[in-house]
Amino acid sequence: MLFSTRTAEAKRVALRQLLASNTIARFPGAFTPLSTRLIEEQGFEGVYISGGVLANELGFPDIGLTALPEVAARAGQIARITDLPALVDADTGFGEPMNVARTVQELENAGLAGCHIEDQVDPKRCGHLDGKSVVDLATATQRIRAAVQARRDPNFLIMARTDIRGVEGLNAAVDRAKALVDAGADAIFPEAMADLTEFEVLRAAVDVPILANMTEFGKSELFTTDQLRDVGVNLVIYPVTLLRTALGAMERTLQTIGRNGTQLDAVPQMLTRARLYDLVDYARYNNFDAGVYDFEIPV
Repeated sequence: MLFSTRTAEAKRVALRQLLASNTIARFPGAFTPLSTRLIEEQGFEGVYISGGVLANELGFPDIGLTALPEVAARAGQIARITDLPALVDADTGFGEPMNVARTVQELENAGLAGCHIEDQVDPKRCGHLDGKSVVDLATATQRIRAAVQARRDPNFLIMARTDIRGVEGLNAAVDRAKALVDAGADAIFPEAMADLTEFEVLRAAVDVPILANMTEFGKSELFTTDQLRDVGVNLVIYPVTLLRTALGAMERTLQTIGRNGTQLDAVPQMLTRARLYDLVDYARYNNFDAGVYDFEIPV
């Protein structure tokens, strides 16, 4: 109802169990608490919170303009509403190692199951754009060591993202992934991989879970979950899919109103009032307090 029925600690254990299983966990990207409800209802294993999406929602490009309080606040709102584990994009950790440490503890406080921290130069940019720059190995590993040292719940997942594949190639990505694992990373997010063979190479190189980013219009082909599972990927994210879908529908509806002077033609594609009330669980609030819900929902 008001909050998840599971504690943050229980969701962190659940994430660890997912990653240790022989299945592939699917984490669509949520951008609001209500979109999170849809993800859980449709049977997905977890929820992803993209830093790029949070920036875009604020009207910014994904170039490091968002700050820790903004990310922690929205990520906490999303984690609050779902029984699923939520993994959040913590960009470069929002500063130097001490900032990285604070980031991890703030995200723990917000109820997240884990985060990933990347090795781009700050200010970062979208991982599927050209012209990225990455920090040196010492800086990258220092970020991860700071994150691991700062966490208080040992089940809070510290994932290391490396963008070096697009800068220096696959061999460099393998070397960096190994070093990040040695620094304490619980999992590896190799960004902008070119094909399934590259995932296989990363899988063979490290003994921790690996993540595949299936973002549209990016560097990677949109592989199926079966294809990714077969090459050893443990977790797949769809970071911007729901935001792009929602904005596309909004744009088409606004065009309909502008063209016809009414939204009538777009109504069949809309979520009904009854379905919306179902998503926000009006009935259960009524069972708790009859004064909240004393009307009939029109069909």
